[in-house]
Amino acid sequence: MAPLDQLRALCLALPEATERLSHGEPTWFVGGRKTFVMFADQHHDDRLAFWCPAPPGVQEELVRTEPERFFRPPYVGPRGWLGVRLDVDVDWVEVDQIVREAYRHVAPKKLAALLDA
Repeated sequence: MAPLDQLRALCLALPEATERLSHGEPTWFVGGRKTFVMFADQHHDDRLAFWCPAPPGVQEELVRTEPERFFRPPYVGPRGWLGVRLDVDVDWVEVDQIVREAYRHVAPKKLAALLDA
């Protein structure tokens, strides 16, 4: 399965997740309003990746310890968003955890609680 298709399946499996283009890229939203994952198909550089919000300190730690897999994306990086490369050997279990954490980070509490049910 192509990386975009795998990412799409993970995102759309979450409660009230929707997809639409934003800035020319497939992007997933909670309840149609809050972005939790944005696909990045070499739009700003030569990386195939996705960007997502991350809890405080996570971006810095992952970029420092695994720069071949994680990066600080343009525009949203200063707000703590994490860039996750999809053009390297991808651990899809880990990507699922990252996507779920991004969702939990922006979802209303009642929707985020459904992930724990």
